[in-house]
Amino acid sequence: MRTIDMQTWPRRKHFKVFNAFDHPHFNMCANVDLTAFYPVVKQRGISFTVAIVYALARAANAIPEFRYRIRAGEVVEHEIVHPSTTILVDEDLFTFCTIDYIEDFSEFAIKAAEKIADVKEHPMLKDEPGQDDLLFMTALPWVSFTSFMHPMQLHPADSVPRFAWGKLFEQGDFLKMPLSVQGHHALMDGIHMARFYAEVQNYLQHPGFVLGEA
Repeated sequence: MRTIDMQTWPRRKHFKVFNAFDHPHFNMCANVDLTAFYPVVKQRGISFTVAIVYALARAANAIPEFRYRIRAGEVVEHEIVHPSTTILVDEDLFTFCTIDYIEDFSEFAIKAAEKIADVKEHPMLKDEPGQDDLLFMTALPWVSFTSFMHPMQLHPADSVPRFAWGKLFEQGDFLKMPLSVQGHHALMDGIHMARFYAEVQNYLQHPGFVLGEA
């Protein structure tokens, strides 16, 4: 982890403006194309949730702005950030599940399966106090939504990016899925979210590269 030099950081003026907002987060929602990705996931018997969590975490780790966090008025950049996703348990309730990000998908999938099994046995609704090297994620596989808003504390607003994906749907010959991305505007702009979507879509179009060759 490194601390950003606010005196030389090109974004310092934008940071000052947006960090003063009562609600500094902004959200984008767009459809991503799963036509190539989904059949490979199913053919290999891979958990779709684990595969999507991995793809989003890998894309976020590839873009510095998604690894920036605000701490006591300063900006730090984590070397690695880890997905913390919701997992459905009994009685229509959910639990949080933080998974260590590992670039190799096969290793990530093994660790993810172990962690998911554990939190289903021991549900929890909190992360480690003060931990911000996270990516908050959730799924709504019942609705192909066109917008999304996450609950969050605002005084002060945390700087952890948030992601949500919805029900898959067919559009002509394509299989698509809504994906919502939310970030702190003091740390990122629309161009950085656009780069994130492009990175994710590239992974989804090349499943062998992301998940490893069969």
